[in-house]
Amino acid sequence: MQQEQIWDAGAAQRYDTPGSGMFAPEVLGPTVDRLVRLAQGGAALEFAIGTGRVAVPLAERGVGVTGIELSVPMVERLRTKADEASIPVIIGDMATTVAPGEYALVYLVFNTISNLLTQEEQVECFRNAARHLSPGGRFVIELWVPELRKLPPGRAATVWQSEPGYIGLDTYDVLHQHVVSHHFHFDESEQARLYRSPHRYIWPAELDLMAQLAGFELETRHADWAGTPFTAESRSHVSVYRIPVTQ
Repeated sequence: MQQEQIWDAGAAQRYDTPGSGMFAPEVLGPTVDRLVRLAQGGAALEFAIGTGRVAVPLAERGVGVTGIELSVPMVERLRTKADEASIPVIIGDMATTVAPGEYALVYLVFNTISNLLTQEEQVECFRNAARHLSPGGRFVIELWVPELRKLPPGRAATVWQSEPGYIGLDTYDVLHQHVVSHHFHFDESEQARLYRSPHRYIWPAELDLMAQLAGFELETRHADWAGTPFTAESRSHVSVYRIPVTQ
């Protein structure tokens, strides 16, 4: 299934959960706070801007935000919150599409780089970020750590979330570093709704090598947006890469 088919109008509607989930203040607040500091007064470019979950509050904090987005339905939903003059968006993929101007910050949140399903595309995403940044500019990626340690021999799936009305299940193809996320939503009836999305998972060390190939240096890595130290037990990370300033 193509990414354009996955992120359709239904997905755009399900994505927005004002005040809860990814939109909960305790989740979104630290994200926006950190990005404001990293932008240092400059303009920001969001790859895969989606419905504006991060871009809208970031723009409200005074950061000029431009977006790149593959899904037209996602952008249509963003337009109910901010017009083109407030948050310009270029339709296209984040590996090759170029936005006008130069930026102090490029960012990719909530595992979105894994929507690129080949290593080559992911490397090109880093190079695309680099071409948009001024010297000293930063590229920020939020990404989960593959949970292969939870896979017993002969098993190909992990349950990563289970709560009333919802089960999140990932199936792994370790040969190709592919994972399919299965989202089961159900109620008291016998019926359930299933939504799936394919990803290519990336180890932190591989991500760092991609960054080096594009001319970046790793500046910081934390387990979350609040700055919790990253350890071997961390389930995700926020990595900040920087274009060196030539002397």
